[in-house]
Amino acid sequence: MDYALLLDTYTRDHGQRAWPRQRLLHECLRAAIRNGTLAAGTRLVATRALASELGVARNTVLYAYEQLACEGFVVSDRGGTVVAPVAAAIARPPGGGGATPGPDRATGGDGVQDAAAAPMLSRRARDLRAVAGPADMMGAFVPGVPALDAFPTALWRRLLDRAWRGMGTVQLNYGDQAGEPALRGAIADYLRASRGVLCGVDQVFITDGTQSSLDLCARVCADEGDTVWIENPGYAGAQAAFRGAGLRIAGISVDAQGLAPTAGDWRERPPKLVYTTPSHQYPLGTVMSLERRLRLIADARAAGALIIEDDYDSEFRHDGPPLPAMQGLAPDAPVLYLGTFSKTMFPSLRLGFLVVPAALAGPLATMRAQSSARGRVAEQLALAEFLRSGQFALHLRRMRRLYRQRRDALQAALRQHLGGIAQVVGASAGMHLALRFDDAGLDDGEISDRLMEEGVVAHALSAHATDGVPDCRGLMLGYAQIPAERMDGLARRLAAVVHLAAYEGAARRDRSLSNGA
Repeated sequence: MDYALLLDTYTRDHGQRAWPRQRLLHECLRAAIRNGTLAAGTRLVATRALASELGVARNTVLYAYEQLACEGFVVSDRGGTVVAPVAAAIARPPGGGGATPGPDRATGGDGVQDAAAAPMLSRRARDLRAVAGPADMMGAFVPGVPALDAFPTALWRRLLDRAWRGMGTVQLNYGDQAGEPALRGAIADYLRASRGVLCGVDQVFITDGTQSSLDLCARVCADEGDTVWIENPGYAGAQAAFRGAGLRIAGISVDAQGLAPTAGDWRERPPKLVYTTPSHQYPLGTVMSLERRLRLIADARAAGALIIEDDYDSEFRHDGPPLPAMQGLAPDAPVLYLGTFSKTMFPSLRLGFLVVPAALAGPLATMRAQSSARGRVAEQLALAEFLRSGQFALHLRRMRRLYRQRRDALQAALRQHLGGIAQVVGASAGMHLALRFDDAGLDDGEISDRLMEEGVVAHALSAHATDGVPDCRGLMLGYAQIPAERMDGLARRLAAVVHLAAYEGAARRDRSLSNGA
């Protein structure tokens, strides 16, 4: 393999001569693995030798290899670095075409509709579940809300002022149905560089957030009565969107590698849509393995299904670099990719995005033109400049450091005060973690209610059961808003309630055994 020729060809074809050498080499090698040029089992050249061949520093090669290893594309052994076995599934399928260049996270619980109102409601409205709490709650441990006091509001005001001053009378009219071209272009560039998403500007649509994107996916890509798979436990907002569209919901269990459908699931209840949160499963925090991602893409393609990849907080990965999006792992992957700025910036911005396969861009634009509000041009132009200027990337770096500190403080406090009866899971990424009870008999719903009375919001994991039958018991804890120095005191309050519930549960069991004897 002539690596110098490979690098020169990639640079020429992609026009990225301005990229740093370490990033260029990483992207080149990853592309070669994806398209099969570097097949599974191929042993890469030693770092010193490749650095000498390319005329770069050895650290440049080390960075590229380490990044590929973090993403699961290569593995290391005593002999060096080898392309991972699962990478064989990434190669372009025969005859496949290339990709075209170029309230968001509220929790839900079971609710009962008012009997008097039921006759006046549609079946879709009657099927909706009640929301667990006010959407505007803040404090410990409300999930999905970023550190709002750390957002650069003064800078944002200046960007908005500049956007308004630059707008003409034409831009006061209804906007483009897909969103402002400047923002769509900035998002496409950002996603290609940071998430490995393969898309052109025409595949990017601006929405009012994840919920808006989900509603759009359900209306455009499925008919009433079609089956949609949702993770169990899973995001209640997705369940609401799909129930509202009249889809049949099937809960699919989640294991340590993410969504885990069986061959029987594909055979007995084939889906039209598959909803998943692979970068940080909601609510458990599982990160889907590369092998599982590739298998899901292949199985969905074979079944004629579309995957909805909700990448809601992938920017915050605390134990290693962000994993690439599923959407970019295979050519023409059947993936609808969702993102939002509610987690990275602030919820009231109400801006998200949807990236669709090229074949769906036209029909989706038609649907948007007929059914969606268009406007908020100033906010979109300001956000485009925020992305292009590098300020968004700077803000993300600051938030990653802050959230990692707060995550570490919460983990340490939970281990100290609850280590004997509960385990922390899903803390490697995102803005929340899950606390799973060792005793499945503990009523997490009751514990959540007691904590609410103490002024602590900790949503029960059982409330996220897709089919009403909880697979696990525990609490979902958001930490992004909470200063690190407050974590220990809050964890003590939480632990006191959990320990009391555990003591009462044990006492009830003892009484039951005594009465039975």
